[in-house]
Amino acid sequence: MSTYIDQQDGVFPSVCSLDCPDQCGLLVHKEKGKIVKIAGDPNHPVTKGNICNKVRNMAERIYDTKRLTTPLKRVGAKGEGSFEPISWEEAISIITSNWKQMIATSGPESILPYSFYGNMGNLSAEGMDRRFFHHMGASLLERTICTAAGSAGYKYTMGGSIGTDPEDTVDTQLFIFWGINAVSTNMHQVTLAQQARKKGAKVIVIDVHKNQTGRSADWFIPILPGTDSALALGMMHILFAEHKVDQAFMEQYTVGHEQLREHVKQYDPATVSAITGVPVDDLYRLTRMYGDASPSLIRIGNGLQHHDNGGMNVRTITCLPAITGQWLVRGGGAIKSNTFQLSFNEEALQRPDLLINRNTRSFNMNQLGRVLLEESEPVQSLYVYNSNPAVVTPESSKVRQGLAREDLFTVVHDLFLTETAKYADIVLPATSAFENTDFYASYWHHYMQIQQPVIARYGESKSNTEVFRLLATAMGYEEQALQDSDEQLIRQALDHPANPALKPITYDSLVQHQYVKADRQYIFPDRLPTPSGKIELYSKDMERDGLPPLPTYTPLQEQGTHPYIFVPGPNHNFLNSTFSNNAKHIGLEKTPKLFMNTTDAQNAGIEDGDWVTVWNERGSCELLATVGEHVLPGVVVSQGLWADTDNNQATHLVNALTPDRLADMGGGATFFSGRVDVMKKSS
Repeated sequence: MSTYIDQQDGVFPSVCSLDCPDQCGLLVHKEKGKIVKIAGDPNHPVTKGNICNKVRNMAERIYDTKRLTTPLKRVGAKGEGSFEPISWEEAISIITSNWKQMIATSGPESILPYSFYGNMGNLSAEGMDRRFFHHMGASLLERTICTAAGSAGYKYTMGGSIGTDPEDTVDTQLFIFWGINAVSTNMHQVTLAQQARKKGAKVIVIDVHKNQTGRSADWFIPILPGTDSALALGMMHILFAEHKVDQAFMEQYTVGHEQLREHVKQYDPATVSAITGVPVDDLYRLTRMYGDASPSLIRIGNGLQHHDNGGMNVRTITCLPAITGQWLVRGGGAIKSNTFQLSFNEEALQRPDLLINRNTRSFNMNQLGRVLLEESEPVQSLYVYNSNPAVVTPESSKVRQGLAREDLFTVVHDLFLTETAKYADIVLPATSAFENTDFYASYWHHYMQIQQPVIARYGESKSNTEVFRLLATAMGYEEQALQDSDEQLIRQALDHPANPALKPITYDSLVQHQYVKADRQYIFPDRLPTPSGKIELYSKDMERDGLPPLPTYTPLQEQGTHPYIFVPGPNHNFLNSTFSNNAKHIGLEKTPKLFMNTTDAQNAGIEDGDWVTVWNERGSCELLATVGEHVLPGVVVSQGLWADTDNNQATHLVNALTPDRLADMGGGATFFSGRVDVMKKSS
């Protein structure tokens, strides 16, 4: 394994661990054993040395004086943040003795893990943790907070997360960035679009907010939140009516195109314009540009799936390149997520076979507040890692009320005393990604990468895999699967004959080359993993599951309850709650803002630069009003998940306002389908 740790000075290969599609190749510069600079790897075939501010300033996070160095035990009230240091031996003993007692009296399902992808390393996010909790028989967590709805909609149509190779998009002639602030969340797709732009390509952005990506486009099209499927259906109406479809492609590679042709006749331009806020003339212009350009690419973002109708939004847009035949054109088609080619052996890594009780109860992570407060057989212990639910989870006020339960034994494994950790009984210090062994599979490009430890452990911090091995031993679990080394875990995950695209990628090839590309030739367009083997414009599976089998527009649920649809999107310098407590990144982002239309602001007596209270029946927060034409009337947009203030007041907690109901597909979150009122903050 790596000897990088032993080398005090030099430049060492690495990979970005953040939950971002770009997954950049990195070069870490060390002096006297400490990281002094993080740069992009210019030899990486996709990211080519360019990195964002978040990663460039990562060393400040790693060496932040607030970083945890030892295990902690709570000595004050929950949420207060009062702890005393203890040893790892004592921490493990306290945790496992509590768990053993709970299992004996209430069964293992009284224990619930809560995690997501705060670290995108596959071992850190879904390795030994899954094995441990499967063997224990703990309650299962449905990890659906991010892409679940859109992934389900895409899968109904395409069979899996299969998209255009980003490297091919240098030849694309028309880019449509739909519901994605790519400048902040997929910067290298923007770079590729700019390269194509120099050769004459056009860039269109469709979004609810004229963010950095919208401002950089050739044409920005504002749209009302949650109406994306209606816009796509209106485009289909015109494409069929004006014969801008590829009949031969549809006949060979799709099912349901005849039904779709008839179905979209009801989505005429006037009807669609009234729903979406997109003028009729713009609808025609957009559709004709899309129908005439080749290759054309739609980059489907995460934002439009965080609605009540999020799965259908993505499914409907996904049908567009099928009816125009763009999937056969190099640089054409769509990208929502590209995980299919890099799919590894999840069963070998996660070992679901260790779960003896197949009827173990399961909870959706988006409804953690309900889970902690309303279950008749209460969750008695929560183990949190790679996540900060007190900030990121919908209806956060309800979540915090649940975390404050005195009878809830909570353990948090993190780098910092996060908002969630302040409610914990035991806090464990976590390693950063640069201190771990792990492997990474991008969900945008087609390269897998390896992380070998670059620096020594910070204080007494430990990795997820190491902690779960310690917990397994202390619980008396003797299975070898719970003691496998990190190298063994990686080798097991990459042994996956069912995915021939993964053949070039092995543990040894990753160690030798740092990054290796999947073999794409096995996938598209005539071997799709749908029931028919084709693109399913009409889906019998959706019909069976009680969903409309053809793309259909359904309005959002909270109609008329409050005057504004509230969209709490990401900002440029945080990633969810990561970096929101770091002084450098706070300084870069400056202030939590609320973007508001000029007409709405005037009617509410709000001026640019006023502090406003944003509220609904779920909670409230305070943001700085930015008034202009960034959003349509009736829409307000915030950016970023801001940390609690020093006095633990959640002044800017936007997720206090977001609903915890589930999307139409996949159990996804509906962050962007809530409604709010806004008033000028009283002095």
